[in-house]
Amino acid sequence: MGEEVKLIGSIQSLFSFRVEWALKLKGVEYEFIKEDVRNKSPLIFKYNPIHKKIPVLVHGGKPLPESLVILEYIDETWKDCPLLPEDPYERAMARFWAKYADEKVWQAYVAEGEEKEKAMGPALESLAFLEKEIKGKKFFGGEKIGFLDLAVGWVPHWLNVLEEVGSMKLLDAEKFPSLHEWAENFIQISPIKECIPPRDELVSYFHAGLIYLRSLSANKP
Repeated sequence: MGEEVKLIGSIQSLFSFRVEWALKLKGVEYEFIKEDVRNKSPLIFKYNPIHKKIPVLVHGGKPLPESLVILEYIDETWKDCPLLPEDPYERAMARFWAKYADEKVWQAYVAEGEEKEKAMGPALESLAFLEKEIKGKKFFGGEKIGFLDLAVGWVPHWLNVLEEVGSMKLLDAEKFPSLHEWAENFIQISPIKECIPPRDELVSYFHAGLIYLRSLSANKP
């Protein structure tokens, strides 16, 4: 695959990093183009005119949005180091829980008051599944990093930030010991570790983002 690969993303975005990790694990050369999500450039409107969000993978001039979709595309395009399981059922479940964990933890982070209490249940449920799935394994993908490892790769670094900024506690080491151990190990792997942004930058970024998101919610008719 000699076509040019570009990744339009943000150095704070957990969704961008999962794509970057996949490219590194596959040994794909790429250009990372930093995008300011609060002051979007014409590039993002050009390559993702529908959602106008990052990340966007541009391969051979063809853009592809949505991080989980991009992960599957990368896996199907570059065959070395397969990410998704071979078994169709396991593949489907990896996709389902990746999306579910994204949605439920994010909802708990944004919610306030009684709504936060309601949102915490599904978020904890997603972590409980991950705990069950990782128990006795090195990675969700077995002995090697797989699709679900990358999809929930925000747990070791970003979740702690979301907990602090969102005033919540989800990943309890006593309640989820196997998931906690996986998180500690995952973040030390070279291709993963070298991409991790400074924590203080993430705190500032997500604090400002939370204020913005809640203001949008408050202004809804």
